[in-house]
Amino acid sequence: MRIKIVAAVGCALLLATGCANGESGSDDAGAEPASTATLLPQKLTKPATAVVDDEIKPSPAEDAPFAEQLEYELRRRTVKMAHAEGDTTATCPANLASTKSTKATCATTFDGVKVEWAVTIGDNAAWSDNYVQYDATPDRGILTREGVARYLYGNNRDSIDYALCSDIPKAVTVPLDKDNKYRCEVVRKGQKPTGYSNKVWATESGPRSY
Repeated sequence: MRIKIVAAVGCALLLATGCANGESGSDDAGAEPASTATLLPQKLTKPATAVVDDEIKPSPAEDAPFAEQLEYELRRRTVKMAHAEGDTTATCPANLASTKSTKATCATTFDGVKVEWAVTIGDNAAWSDNYVQYDATPDRGILTREGVARYLYGNNRDSIDYALCSDIPKAVTVPLDKDNKYRCEVVRKGQKPTGYSNKVWATESGPRSY
């Protein structure tokens, strides 16, 4: 019987560093709004959908090799980070063993943007030797234009008219949980832009801005 990846239900079944806090970034990320000399040039409109489905299809077969199952899980985590719809790939060593303490480097892409993951295989799940825990840490984050828009409109709900941002690409790599060059200003309904913007950064749970 082949070993399976533990289903990621919340963070309880993954090792600690694989569980990003979805509500906050690092201390480097949060800051007071910064005044920009001119209004930011990129207008973000509301995405068609509020939620991104990370159930990538097709999923691996029950008897799929361990590496293939891990690749699927990393693709799902990459979509969650991007908070957007796009094309994903994943590659892990084909001979990757499910033995505890095994280490490997896997890679995922989102619309051609690449992230490498440092993977360590952990213990078997308490309820079954056919499931195994793992820890996978990305070497960088992914920021997407669609993901930022989805976060800003979802976080501000009915109060936002539109958002102005600093030319966020369709997809780009940035430091994870840290400040970067991208900024956005939320323009409320009935108001005009002020030129005051907030930092935007990437977390494993998607973009954040404060």
